[in-house]
Amino acid sequence: MLRTRIGLVVLASVLLAIAVPVTAAYRGVSALVADQLDRSLQDRSRTVLDALDLGRLPPARPDMVEQLLPADGAARPLTPGGPALPVSARALEVARTGQGSHQEDVTVDGTPYGLLTQARPDGQGAVMVGQTYAGAAEVDEAFLRRITVTSTAAAVSCALLSWLVIGRILRPVRRLAHAAEHITTTRDLATPLPAAGRDEVGGLTRAFETMVGALRRSREQQQRLVQDASHELRTPLTSVRGCAELLQRARGRLAPEDEEQILATLVNETVALDEIVRELVELATDRQTAEDPEPLDLPAAAEDSARRFQRRTGREIAVTAEAPVPVLARPRALQRCVDNLVGNAVKFSPDGTPVEIRITGTRLSVRDHGPGIAPGERQAVFERFFRAAGTQATPGSGLGLAIVHDLVAADGGTVFATAAPGGGAEVGFRLPPATSES
Repeated sequence: MLRTRIGLVVLASVLLAIAVPVTAAYRGVSALVADQLDRSLQDRSRTVLDALDLGRLPPARPDMVEQLLPADGAARPLTPGGPALPVSARALEVARTGQGSHQEDVTVDGTPYGLLTQARPDGQGAVMVGQTYAGAAEVDEAFLRRITVTSTAAAVSCALLSWLVIGRILRPVRRLAHAAEHITTTRDLATPLPAAGRDEVGGLTRAFETMVGALRRSREQQQRLVQDASHELRTPLTSVRGCAELLQRARGRLAPEDEEQILATLVNETVALDEIVRELVELATDRQTAEDPEPLDLPAAAEDSARRFQRRTGREIAVTAEAPVPVLARPRALQRCVDNLVGNAVKFSPDGTPVEIRITGTRLSVRDHGPGIAPGERQAVFERFFRAAGTQATPGSGLGLAIVHDLVAADGGTVFATAAPGGGAEVGFRLPPATSES
């Protein structure tokens, strides 16, 4: 479970964050206590020395034990009823030389002591001062106990708060996951998604919503393509079926001229079917999407298309360019767009009239001398299977300009259709310029 895993990670981080300063604090307190003990021993030794110089005994302290250590090593206690402090070789050396001091830790009757041997100013032996560590140990244990309780409470509080906060943070993720599961199960792309916030989860929700919207539009386009294709294929298929049934029933009884007409109809309708299927495959697969956009020269694409169509049709195709600018597009997709526009212009231009390709900046247009396009149909001509009034008898699938629209839009461009001066239509596109960064 994601919440549990994140909670464990947060808890481990909290424990680590608490353990480091707690350890440092404990060590700091221990060092401070040890320093205070050292200072206390030194202060007590001075007090004892001062009292002895005045011929008095120092006032007794319950946590302190004092004794004199002459140069001969025969220690004499100064604290009535107190334990005898052990005399080490170093302590005896201080007493014999009457110089310096020596500090050590000892254990007397099972009780740990800090022991300071300090030489007397007159050089006659030394004094030994011992301070029990029992009080320091209690302070150390009390501090450790309190900081452990405090740290544990802080860790538990942080863990609980983190669990609640993580649950609140992951709530929209869970809602998004449930919506995704519902979409996967029902295939209902209209399923509403949870409201997107302004955080990273909201960004994920918006990205998912964009993806679902793209899938929804793609499905709608596929359904519309299937519906339109079935409608457009029905007419030539009906004609082919009718001609085939007529030939089957006649079985050679038709006049040669009638049989020739039926066969010609079959060939024409088969060609039309082949063109429609080819255009449908091209439109549905968009094989040019595998290409990467690159800087391309519009006049070069126009000249290539003009040469091929002039050789194929014998039609005059003129290319003019004014301050052309390289465009950013896919090579095969761009050439397909130019070919479709030129082929469309050739199809609707009367015999003997030229086709003109004009390039201005990043704009390419193809002008014909045909019947033109009505103002109300200049956007519709880029829709799939659209056939303008009066052009139904002209051969074609009605997909050429739709393919141009889709390919140009995929490269970030726009298409247009206008009336040409003096009659005819001017159809073309604009593409984004190829900048130096591209």
